Amino acid sequence: MRDDRANGDLRAYEDGETAGTVAYFVMDGEPAALVAVHTVVEPDHEGRGIAGALVREFYAMADREGVPVVPLCPYAAAWAQRHPDLAPEAPTELVERAKAQLASRPEPH
Repeated sequence: MRDDRANGDLRAYEDGETAGTVAYFVMDGEPAALVAVHTVVEPDHEGRGIAGALVREFYAMADREGVPVVPLCPYAAAWAQRHPDLAPEAPTELVERAKAQLASRPEPH
């Protein structure tokens, strides 16, 4: 896996090609947070646990940085509910701030 913070994605690779991605952004303000926006697995790589591995690494990355995760991505949110020991719930105020920041972000081209 490779974290490309500048482009806001965490990528998983298989056989040298991108197999899946978590698109995210770093939330402004205090406390900062990593906000998972979208998780995608390429069709040729589905069914191999890549999405779960990506979200697990995303939470581990946030833990290493000492920041919470706000899982706005439906897949990441569902994964977090299934793994509460690895994915602490973000406070409601943080989730609301993340939603507001996402809404104010320019659309990717």
